[in-house]
Amino acid sequence: MRKYLIYPGIVIGLIVLFLLMIYLTMERKEEHTYKSLAERMIAEQIEARGVKDKKVLQAMRVVPRHKFVPEGLKKYAYEDRPLPIGCGQTISQPYIVALMTELLKVDKEDKVLEVGTGSGYQAAILSEIVKEVYTIEIFEELGVSAKKRLKDLGYSNVKVRIADGYYGWPEKAPFDAIIVTCAATHIPPPLIAQLKEDGKMCIPIGGVFQVQNLMLIEKKGGKITSKNILPVRFVPMLGKH
Repeated sequence: MRKYLIYPGIVIGLIVLFLLMIYLTMERKEEHTYKSLAERMIAEQIEARGVKDKKVLQAMRVVPRHKFVPEGLKKYAYEDRPLPIGCGQTISQPYIVALMTELLKVDKEDKVLEVGTGSGYQAAILSEIVKEVYTIEIFEELGVSAKKRLKDLGYSNVKVRIADGYYGWPEKAPFDAIIVTCAATHIPPPLIAQLKEDGKMCIPIGGVFQVQNLMLIEKKGGKITSKNILPVRFVPMLGKH
C-alpha cells in the first residue's frame, strides 16, 4: 500500500491560496456594487439635475468616490450629501462637485488651481479632464493624506501644497480656471490676480451664519464679472485673512 505524505507547507499554501481567492471574489463583488452605485448617482443626482458635460460625467463615473471618504462612511459615498473627512471638513455632495466642474468649462490643455483639497476628490475629478491640477490644503493632516491617496490612485498630474489657499499658488500662475471648495466672505484678490484672461473661477461667497451663494467669476478685458448660481452651504475658508 502506498503512503502519501502531505507536507505542512503545502497545506498552509493551499489555505492561503483559498483565502486569497475568497478575498479577491469579495473585492470584485464590492467594486461591482460601487460601480452600480456610481451609475445611479450620475443618472439620478447629476444628469437629472441638468449637468450635461460629457467630460464631467465621465470623470464622475471613473473616479472611485468611495476611496475618498473614511472607511466607516464608504456605504454612503454615492449618496447625495456631503460627508465628514476629519478636521471639521467635508467632501462635497456629488451634484455640487459636478456642477462646479462643469461651470469652469475646462479642457485637456488647461491648468487649474483648487483651494481646499480636502480628501482630494475634486482634484481627482479635475485631473481626469485637464492637463494639470494644483491644489492647496490648509490642514497638514488632510493635505498629506490626500497627496498619498492621489499618488496611490495614479493621479500623477495633481500637485498638492499645504498652505493658506487665500493667497493661491503665485509661482504656478496664471491659471485657466480656479475652483474654491470653501466659503469666503469675499473674492480673494490674489486669486483674481492669478486667473488668466478669459479664465473662470467658481467660488462660494458668504459667512458661516449667512446665506452663501455659489458664484461664477469671469475675467475679460481685465474686468471681473460675477454671476450667482445657487445658494449653497460650505465650510468656511480659514487662514490669516
